[in-house]
Amino acid sequence: MITSPVTDKRIKDSNIRIATLLAFAMIPMSGFATDIYIPSLPGMANALGISSSQAQLTVSLFLISYGVSQLFIGGLLDSFGRYRIALVAMLIFCASCVIIANTHNIYVIYAMRVLHGITIAMMVVSKRAFIVDLYKGEQLKHYLSLFTIIWSTGPIVAPFIGGYLEITFGWESNFYFLGGFAAILFLLEIIFSGETIQHTTPFHPAKILSIYYGMIRTGSFTLGIVMLGLAYSMVMVYNMSGPFIIEHYFNLSSVITGYCSLLLGIAWMLGGFLSKGMIRKPFVKKISINLALQLVMALLLLLLFSVYGGLWTILVFAFLVHIGSGFTHNNYFTFCLQIFPRNAGIAGGLTGGLCNVIVSMLSYGLIYVLPAEDGKHLSFSYILLIMTSGLVMYRVFRLYRDFYITRK
Repeated sequence: MITSPVTDKRIKDSNIRIATLLAFAMIPMSGFATDIYIPSLPGMANALGISSSQAQLTVSLFLISYGVSQLFIGGLLDSFGRYRIALVAMLIFCASCVIIANTHNIYVIYAMRVLHGITIAMMVVSKRAFIVDLYKGEQLKHYLSLFTIIWSTGPIVAPFIGGYLEITFGWESNFYFLGGFAAILFLLEIIFSGETIQHTTPFHPAKILSIYYGMIRTGSFTLGIVMLGLAYSMVMVYNMSGPFIIEHYFNLSSVITGYCSLLLGIAWMLGGFLSKGMIRKPFVKKISINLALQLVMALLLLLLFSVYGGLWTILVFAFLVHIGSGFTHNNYFTFCLQIFPRNAGIAGGLTGGLCNVIVSMLSYGLIYVLPAEDGKHLSFSYILLIMTSGLVMYRVFRLYRDFYITRK
């Protein structure tokens, strides 16, 4: 049995395998908490009597709070343990889901979505630390390599489930589903899991902030995070505008919205697999070609939608753009984490946290300027994000080259 100075219940050796499965079940919660009610955004807006931008803000607020929270939760987990913080987060998350499902006050929903971001960050980051506590060497590398794949199941499966829940029971059922899922995990955690930290560390905010400051001052790292944000913003812009285009412009059901999100979620995963298969290819060349292809696809979407205007026109070219987004995101995530090998944990939290903040601001800003009306506005959003990525990429490559020259 693992021992630690934390007074919580220790995990039993006989329960480690089951507790590991529970940890992996919690990893996709960040995707589920956002994407399961994506098909319900139009229905939610109608039921609450709010505008589409007000409904979309519930997504942005979650992303901001989820991103910012990741910056600081690692230090709390190292000082106070993983188990107790995760349990408290699950309980609060369940309660906030019930509140959302039973209120028609959009400002209460905003507050609960901020709370969702904080509690999901506690749950997900604690389970990442859980894996690192228990496994070492090649086994640890194996489990860590599964994180991205398992996380991808949230954005892929959640809209598909949410579309059926919306059309059958209404938008509130999505939050009952989330709360029920978290409640089941809470009960299983109490039965099978426990504390895994072996040595706590004093909580020194000033020291942690100094490390963050040093990382942010590293230009290649900071601009790499911006590239991550731009790549995922292409996906999030569709997630926030697609339901309104499909259900208002094409007058189709939320189930169709769920199927379309499922398809584009697969595109994102394919981009990740493609990136992994081309890991040994020259970094600069493959990213440049990828962005050029994305720009061509976005321009073709703009041109052909003006001529044909069908849903399949949007889906085909959005699918190809999203493959490129997954490709860029996977490459730059690896790039950012390699810069600070001695502080990989903090670098990972900073990368994930700032990326989510960037995504929330960019996606909501674009949706506000280019409302979710049709495929033209979606293509304009893609083009702006891709062209900005090209400009940032040029600067990143300059710093990237200089960084490795100084290391030799």
